[in-house]
Amino acid sequence: ISRLMQSTDPNPSARAGRVLLVDDDAELLDLLRDYLGREGFAVTCAHDGAQGVAAALAGSHDIVVLDVMMPGMNGIEALARIRAQSPMPVLMLTARGDDADRIVGLELGADDYVPKPCTPRELAARIRAILKRAGPAAPGATQALVAGGLCLRPAQRLAELDGRPLELTSTEFSLLELLLRHAGTPVGKDALSREALGRPLARFDRSIDVHVSKIRQKLGPLPDGRPRIVTVIRKGYQLVAA
Repeated sequence: ISRLMQSTDPNPSARAGRVLLVDDDAELLDLLRDYLGREGFAVTCAHDGAQGVAAALAGSHDIVVLDVMMPGMNGIEALARIRAQSPMPVLMLTARGDDADRIVGLELGADDYVPKPCTPRELAARIRAILKRAGPAAPGATQALVAGGLCLRPAQRLAELDGRPLELTSTEFSLLELLLRHAGTPVGKDALSREALGRPLARFDRSIDVHVSKIRQKLGPLPDGRPRIVTVIRKGYQLVAA
């Protein structure tokens, strides 16, 4: 086993998911690796951003948990490099109260964040929530959803806009799916957070706003110039049913 990278692999038949932990805090990594291993995850640890990027892009993990504050290549740069080549789920570990890093991370395509210090239990719950929404759709969700040139196929987690593939992160797909299922009707931010992020909306939490902004950029406007997703004051966001 490499001094810089270690893994623990529980019974594959009971595996909850393959997790890559990237953090320069060796003591914290040991704690999280042991806890997640007991929870049924297969865990690999990397101690710096460059090694974390290489491991993430190797294609052998289901999710990356990436610390922002690391020497050398920090978590923001590592996230950008991962996102340039892969839509795999990424959960950021950020300093408590550091809204700037959170917003930058979300704008670069992070699926969600957990403020440090965090408990292993909280991290495991957040990982499960992300992997659940990134996995296969539930039975009965196989029918394609279509509106205004937009087509989502939940069973395959595929999206198209005017017949062309639309690249979305797992969180963006979940948010867009929820808005599409309620096209023409506003969906509240708390409902979006609970359904798409797997957690209630916290006070001053801008995660949903940043994700929706990214989705708007990827969708572009309707042919008549209207935005495809509009903000409905005090009610949330609404996908225009064109």
